[in-house]
Amino acid sequence: MTSHAFGAFIEIESSTNNAEHSIPIAPQKALPRVYHSMPHTPDGLELDNLHWGKKLNGPSHESGASTPTGYQTPRVPNDLEMSRAPSPIQEEEGVEAMQSFANPPMNRFRMLSVCLLNFGNGLNDSAPGALIPYLERYYNIGYATVSLIFVTNAIGFILAAFFVDALRARVGRAKTLMTAQSLMTCGYIPIICTPPFPVVIVSFFFLGLGMAVNLAMGNVFAANLHNGTKMLGWMHGSYGVGGTIGPLIATAMVATGGYTWSRYYILTMSACLFNLFFAGWSFWHYEAESGQTLLNPIELTASRTQNSPKQPGQFASMLKAFKSRTVILGALFIFCYQGAEVSISGWVISFLITTRNGNPESVGYVTAGFWAGITLGRFLLSHPAHKIGEKIFVYGVVVGAAVFELLVWHVPNIIGDAVAISIVGLLLGPVYPCATVIFSRAIGRKEQVSSLSVISAFGSSGGAVAPFTTGILAQVAGTFVLHPIAIGLFGVMLVCWYALPNVRKRTE
Repeated sequence: MTSHAFGAFIEIESSTNNAEHSIPIAPQKALPRVYHSMPHTPDGLELDNLHWGKKLNGPSHESGASTPTGYQTPRVPNDLEMSRAPSPIQEEEGVEAMQSFANPPMNRFRMLSVCLLNFGNGLNDSAPGALIPYLERYYNIGYATVSLIFVTNAIGFILAAFFVDALRARVGRAKTLMTAQSLMTCGYIPIICTPPFPVVIVSFFFLGLGMAVNLAMGNVFAANLHNGTKMLGWMHGSYGVGGTIGPLIATAMVATGGYTWSRYYILTMSACLFNLFFAGWSFWHYEAESGQTLLNPIELTASRTQNSPKQPGQFASMLKAFKSRTVILGALFIFCYQGAEVSISGWVISFLITTRNGNPESVGYVTAGFWAGITLGRFLLSHPAHKIGEKIFVYGVVVGAAVFELLVWHVPNIIGDAVAISIVGLLLGPVYPCATVIFSRAIGRKEQVSSLSVISAFGSSGGAVAPFTTGILAQVAGTFVLHPIAIGLFGVMLVCWYALPNVRKRTE
């Protein structure tokens, strides 16, 4: 058959009907699938129009404005969650990288500043133990009256807990620390003038107020650095250095140099004025370098605007801290620790003079040995404590401190008592850094400033209550009451340490 024969079986239609028999178009989906929890993947058209380097889920300039076909408007943070219940609010700190001693570089100077602040606190806290006999002689007062300086000092510590976090949030860490040094300077100026004793009592209130701020700011900064136990060991070791030097200088000035007891505080005020400028300089740009830069300014503003009604106030954070089991037990633990430490430092000289018949010019240096032990303990034992485990390590050193305190009580030898007191200080040295690390691990980062302020403020009030109680009982029964009080406080420390909740691994 020829090709013309096949033409009878084939019907050729005109080209005008081609559109009716083209390939059928797939029907559009009646309900498009939208997965709000999955990130949007840009197609080929969008890739040409997106500016790379910007977040796909960042805020748009006009979230409600329509866009041309083929363009994808980046979602604002709320759009990703608009079809389900809102997620819990997370703080920006939850994603920031942990800082270290050298990163950012200014942290070196900040750590030095924190150490110098604690060095000044040590100079201030250790001096009363050596100066109490001369205070009693100068004002012709007894143990109970002179103990009032510890009470007002503790009131300053407690009051600081209610405003330190609010002050930090409002003016920043640099100005907060500068305010603390200014308050301490206001306390030192009247003391240097050797005023009537009621003025001295009031002045110690300002000293406690400033030292509490120093302590709270320093604890939070050092605990959140890499290897926080070691950093806290250096910080509180600097306190021990000041505590060691203070009694040596105070005893030399008053007993050997013949100066009035109040002239010692010229040294502490000079250190305070230096810290005012150095702390302000080193922490001035701390907030800008704290690592809170994961969101751009527009996102950060939008997030804060949305979440600000749900954020608790400063006093609400304080009330929340008081409801925390860790905060309550931590405050009681530090209360007993500070009470034992300051009681031993403040009254062991009087014990050696009245009970052991020691020479005031000689036994005045025993307090320096106690603080030297604390210093060595914080510098040398903080790192092994981190390796062994802070929780187990504290049990051992507290029990050891109680044993050597018993030796001081029952061994009637001044040299032996001086050595035993130094060993007590050595064993007590790493307790505070270890405890601060445990507390900071168990407390969320957004509550750390308020919670650690409560612990340090109400805990440090033990440094007033216990010495004051010791002074009252010593007036009636004798200075030997120092030892059963200290040993009893060690026992309460062990109970609180055992009752602390297990430290969880931080996930924020």
